[in-house]
Amino acid sequence: MSFKGIVRELREMRDGIGSISRRGIEGRHWRNRTRSHIAPDVAPCVVINQGQWANLPPELLLDIIRRVEESETSWPARTVVVCCASVCKSWRDVTKEIVKTPEECGRLTFPISLKQPGPRDAPIQCYIRRDRATSTYRLYFGLTPSEDESDKLLLVAKKIRKATSTEFAISLVADDFSRASSTYVGKLRSNFLGTKFTIYDSQPPTDAATLHNHNHSSQRFHKRQVSPRLPACSYSVATISYELNVLRTRGPRRMNCLMQSIPISSIQEGGTAPTPKSFPQSFEDTHPISSSSLKIKDMSVTHSTSSLSGPICVDSLMLKNKAPRWHEQLQCWCLNFKGRVTVASVKNFQLVASVDPSHNVSAAEQDKVILQFGKIGKDIFTMDYRYPLSAYQAFAICLSSFDTKPACE
Repeated sequence: MSFKGIVRELREMRDGIGSISRRGIEGRHWRNRTRSHIAPDVAPCVVINQGQWANLPPELLLDIIRRVEESETSWPARTVVVCCASVCKSWRDVTKEIVKTPEECGRLTFPISLKQPGPRDAPIQCYIRRDRATSTYRLYFGLTPSEDESDKLLLVAKKIRKATSTEFAISLVADDFSRASSTYVGKLRSNFLGTKFTIYDSQPPTDAATLHNHNHSSQRFHKRQVSPRLPACSYSVATISYELNVLRTRGPRRMNCLMQSIPISSIQEGGTAPTPKSFPQSFEDTHPISSSSLKIKDMSVTHSTSSLSGPICVDSLMLKNKAPRWHEQLQCWCLNFKGRVTVASVKNFQLVASVDPSHNVSAAEQDKVILQFGKIGKDIFTMDYRYPLSAYQAFAICLSSFDTKPACE
C-alpha cells in the first residue's frame, strides 16, 4: 500500500483513537478527583499532550513504518520514510529502529548513512558533477544524471585555494560551507605540492573515540565553540598519498590511501568496520527531522578551526590503485570499469585493498574493487563505492583527484 493510502487509513482511525484517548483521560481525571476526597496529599495526574499521532498503538505504528520502508526503496519516493521520522519523537524512534544501515540494506536514508560503510555485495552507484565557475563538486545518488536535475543530492564540496595548500570544504547543502554551520561534515586538505591529502571528519568514527576525546577537547576548545551543544573539533581519519613521477615516465597516477579509522580486520572473515549510529550532540531530541531531503539539521554537526588526531588503528586498512594494463591497439592504459567510465582521463582510478601476506585475507577480497572513479562527460564523473568505505570517505578520496598534481604526472 502507498503512503497516501496509509495516511487515509490513519485519518479514518484518528477520530476513534482520539475519542478513546479522551475517555481514558477523563476517566483518570475522575479517579483523581475521587481520590482527592479520600487522600488530599495525593497529587493529581499530569496529562501531557504529545499530539494525536503519538497516541497510535506501538504495534500499529511499527507495522505502518515497516510497510512504508519495504515499499519505498529508492529516491525520490524514499522521502516518505524520512517524512515518517518527522511526525513526532515516537515515530522517529521507531523509524530509526526499522531503517537499516547501508551495509545491511544498500540504501541511503538519513544523513548518518553517508558516514556508514557501504554494502558488501554490490556497490552504491553515484556520480559527481563539477562546476568550474564556482569551484564546487556535487555528489548525487544515481546511475547517471537526469535531464531535469531531480537526482538526490548527497554532499557538496567547495574548493578553496590557500597560499600553501588547497582545501575542499564538504557540506550537506550547496549554499553553506561555513565551519560553524550545522550542515558542515568535514574537509580535505592538501600539502603544498598536492601530493598528500588528509581527510578530516567532524566526528570520530566510534562512540568509544567520542568518549576518549571528550575530556581532551572540552577544555581546550570550550571558548571557541559556536554552540555548547555542538563539538568544536575535527578528526583526521585518512591520508592519501600520490607517488612522485620525477623521471616523467609515461603512465597513470599511483596513489595509496591509509584509512586510519578502518582496521584491516574489517575485510577479514567476520570483521566489521566502524559504524556510527548518530551524529554526536545532535538536535534530534529538540528539533524535528526535515522531510524535504537528506539534509536534516538535527543530525548535523559543526566544526572549528582546530583539528585532533582521530583514532588510529594498529593495523589500518591500506588502499592502493589497481594497476592498469597497456592496450597496444588503443595506445592507452586501460581498466575494466564495467561500462561505468567512458572517457579516458588521468583522474580515473580503481582502489583495492593492499594486504600483507601475514593477514588472513582471502584472494577474492583482495581483488574486490572498493572504490572506482572515472569520467563520463566534460564535467561529470561516476563514483561507485562499497564496504568498508562510507560515502563521505569515498567522496573525499575522489576530490583529491581533482587537484592539480604536476609532480605526479
